[in-house]
Amino acid sequence: MKPTIKLFLTFLALSFIWQNNAQAATHILLTNQYKFAVRPAVKAKARSHNNLILLTDSKALVKRRPMGYYFRRISKTVRREISAKSAMVMDAMSGDILYSRNPDLPRQPASTIKVLTGIIAIDSLHKNDLVPVSRYAARMPRSKIYLRPGHEYKANDLINALLLVSANDASVALAERIGGTEKTFSHLMTARARSFGATNTVCKSASGLTHRGQHTTARDLAKIFNHAMQNPVFAKTMERIRYRSSSGQLFTTHNKALWRVRGAVGGKTGYTARARQTYVGSFRRNNHELVVAIMGSETMWDDIKYLVQYGFAKEKLQDRERMAFRANKKLLRHFKLVDFTTGRKPLHIATVLR
Repeated sequence: MKPTIKLFLTFLALSFIWQNNAQAATHILLTNQYKFAVRPAVKAKARSHNNLILLTDSKALVKRRPMGYYFRRISKTVRREISAKSAMVMDAMSGDILYSRNPDLPRQPASTIKVLTGIIAIDSLHKNDLVPVSRYAARMPRSKIYLRPGHEYKANDLINALLLVSANDASVALAERIGGTEKTFSHLMTARARSFGATNTVCKSASGLTHRGQHTTARDLAKIFNHAMQNPVFAKTMERIRYRSSSGQLFTTHNKALWRVRGAVGGKTGYTARARQTYVGSFRRNNHELVVAIMGSETMWDDIKYLVQYGFAKEKLQDRERMAFRANKKLLRHFKLVDFTTGRKPLHIATVLR
């Protein structure tokens, strides 16, 4: 049927309803999409007759974008401003993907891979266990806390050092304490990543320093961090801004999102010349929690800010659509459904007028 004929039949049906001034609505017009708003004039006239009318044919409706002005604006900003080569925003509770850009592109992880080092160390060691430092561990390049070879340190101090200030020497010392060698420990890291569902992650070091054959993806980083945050000790460590070790050293987190981005819960930064800026972290607002992962960024903090805004805006939009759909579905149980434009049973609900 031609659009002009469908439009004519739609208004003809509306005119028939208005002229008979029905006491209750027994006819509802539906559409296959519910992202349209009724024209103001039609809406006012329908209300004046106390009819419950659900308009549907797109020709009789004014198109309303479902995302709203704010969501449109942040969507454009994300498309235009994000510098990351790979990124993903995931709902921490449902696992739904809210945004992705090359989420399965393998890249060097830099220090974000220390999330695996930290969670394995927390599970394997008591906080007061002593960890010896080898010459190899002490010679690790920065970032580091300058551990002294031959000395022993408490496991809790080293775990906080690797997760807060990304200490490479602490990472290797813990790896050698648990696995015997860093190479053996890296196999444990890869296996733990697999258990989290991160199937595209291969670890070659405990620190994340660039190694040939080592790689992960934004999707895998999000999965790994989301699972790690289920551990209360790990989550509490990630929430810290500062930590003072038993020897008096003060560690201040590299995760500036904790005071720059509203709702930040915890996160891990990383950087190498090969990987560029990398990040994975968790954010919570109202009843929603997001996991944001980025790799290969040049403007990391701006990327994080925009992606968090986008993620929560999309969550809010989806909440409103779900609420509207449930409300419409409940109302329609009491009315006979007729699609005057096609004569077929409708697929979706549009807008209910009271």
